[in-house]
Amino acid sequence: MFDIFCMQITDDPVDLPAHTEYTRWNGTHLDTIRRCVNRARTEYVWIVADCCNYATFDFTWQPVPWEADQIHCWASGNQKFGDTFLVPVQAFKEQEAGLKLLEWYEHINWHTDPCVPRKPWPTVNTLDEISSLYAWIKNTPADIVYDPSLWKERNLHVFNKSGSVLLVPRDCKTHFKEQYYDYPYILRHKEHNIAEQPLDVVYLSNGEKNALKNYNNLKEVCPRAKWVSGITGRAEAYKACAEVSETPWFFNVFAKCNILQEFDFNWQPDWLQGDKHWIFHARNPVNGLEYGHMGIIAYNKKLVLEQTEWGLDFTLSARHGVVPVVGSIAEFNTTPYETWRTAFRECIKLTQQSDIESRYRLEQWCTVAEGEHAEWSIEGATYATVYVASGNNLQDTFEWGFLEELFNSKYNF
Repeated sequence: MFDIFCMQITDDPVDLPAHTEYTRWNGTHLDTIRRCVNRARTEYVWIVADCCNYATFDFTWQPVPWEADQIHCWASGNQKFGDTFLVPVQAFKEQEAGLKLLEWYEHINWHTDPCVPRKPWPTVNTLDEISSLYAWIKNTPADIVYDPSLWKERNLHVFNKSGSVLLVPRDCKTHFKEQYYDYPYILRHKEHNIAEQPLDVVYLSNGEKNALKNYNNLKEVCPRAKWVSGITGRAEAYKACAEVSETPWFFNVFAKCNILQEFDFNWQPDWLQGDKHWIFHARNPVNGLEYGHMGIIAYNKKLVLEQTEWGLDFTLSARHGVVPVVGSIAEFNTTPYETWRTAFRECIKLTQQSDIESRYRLEQWCTVAEGEHAEWSIEGATYATVYVASGNNLQDTFEWGFLEELFNSKYNF
């Protein structure tokens, strides 16, 4: 029987003949084969891997004479570029100097039937949990088998459009800063049409006049919506919504949102961008603005639950992105207080921004209003600029209770 060397890729136990020698795998098959060939004592050498199952493999197999100088490679599961080799020692040494890649060897004989089954890679929940060479992260239920090539760089394998099903190399951990796109080797498999898991939809109200009407409208568009109400404290309310969500992201729809019939609740976040919130645009019927204020938010559940500090805006205090799609009409001008509160809060935040777009929006809030309670929109916006200029503690305005007391005391309501 020929010498056998086992590459220690996973350090898992493997059933091999007693005379097998175990050797460190340094990241590429070619370099490991070089090292093993130089230690070989027989004319051929078996080079195998501990990530495979050899319970039924025939190590007495020998090539026919006309295939004597070929490297014989057995597929690993469905991966042609496998991890099991019979290498002709002398022939390999004659070509070794010119090989930068293993596939440059002049004659490789590919054996696909039978193949050598790979042991399954573990499934984990987060990148931090990966300790093996590869691991599955399946945020969408998926029954999928795929065996990546270990011949060259370890690709990050993506199996659906959103990236909710991934086969992630351990190497990704050293590159990851904020998102999977930090990793340089990403391979998308368009042939795997894995269905996406819809995000939960959570409706949040806090005494708004049109809460029931807008909830019924939402249920017509999206019957799976859940309703959270009566929570004291803005941040506490967001966290309560996250608690009822059973998906890693969830749509938070607010009681001021009159959902547009065409809004697509099958939308998915780009999972490769990492944990972040996604803000949709809303149409303001009072001053004509269209941007993220009062819009639907696809909250990342983990970020919401873990957030302990925030500024004037809970959402903008974490990683976030914008989806420039109008999903709702912002019906905030339903009572004097709701109209004033909305305008006052938003303009408090706008005064803290120095970019041209924010200055334009602030000007629009302070000067343009039409429709019911339009005067209260102007009043809330202009008073916000006075409130800021007076040196008040702006963080107080984060809480609904403070805003109601301020409104009642100032306007004798």
